Amino acid sequence: MVSALASRGVEAIAELIVKSRRTVALTGAGISTESGIPDFRGPQGLWKRVDPKIGTIEFFMEHPDEFWRFQLDRLKEMMKAKPNRAHYALAELEKMGKLSAVITQNVDGLHLKAGSKNVIEIHGNLRTAVCIRCKRVIPIEEALRLIESGVFPPKCEKCGSLLKTGSILFNEPIPEEALTRSYIEAETCDFMMAIGTSLQVYPAAYLPVLAKRRSAKLAIINMEPTPLDDIADVVVHGKVGDVLESVLKLVKNMVEGRGQRA
Repeated sequence: MVSALASRGVEAIAELIVKSRRTVALTGAGISTESGIPDFRGPQGLWKRVDPKIGTIEFFMEHPDEFWRFQLDRLKEMMKAKPNRAHYALAELEKMGKLSAVITQNVDGLHLKAGSKNVIEIHGNLRTAVCIRCKRVIPIEEALRLIESGVFPPKCEKCGSLLKTGSILFNEPIPEEALTRSYIEAETCDFMMAIGTSLQVYPAAYLPVLAKRRSAKLAIINMEPTPLDDIADVVVHGKVGDVLESVLKLVKNMVEGRGQRA
């Protein structure tokens, strides 16, 4: 359930979606907490328990064993995780023709599992592993097989160099294709929803700013305040699942109402 205050924001978001010719969602870790995956910067966030330096490319290069032990714990969490009602709501909006794309900072793959088609994984994913030298990409299951056979940290079977998970680490460049697609979506949308993201990690946090500069409307849905709340047209502080479930229901009612009047 959403509060009375949040319900006004929900109505505004639903109206913007219905009126929009191109809506884009930018999602962060907060959309997956309901699936049992902790976020990074919230009150119970991962970086409250673990030093963020473990997520840097420098740490991986210097301590690949420790890095992989950390990633194995995360992989176990993510392999068990299932999409939640927020993921399914976005997939349904896309199916209805009311959502053009999802740009996600998450590496859990839950948007794809929920059925979303146009998903830009700006920070990579944990479905794959990549060789740091020859850039060969393999399914993560192959890397896990190497680990189980005693090769730890896992190494490329082609050139013998270290394998890294397919997620993008701090101080590692964002893949050019994903970044270009994200900028195009931000520049061409007329409504952007920033969902479950602290909007503190760049370049993802720049995308709502870019959208606003191109005259798009902006809604922020997050449990905690963000640095961009002041420039947003709508801000809803609440559980992402509650909010998006309510938004989807209202959008369906609005669309059906318009259809009946036509």
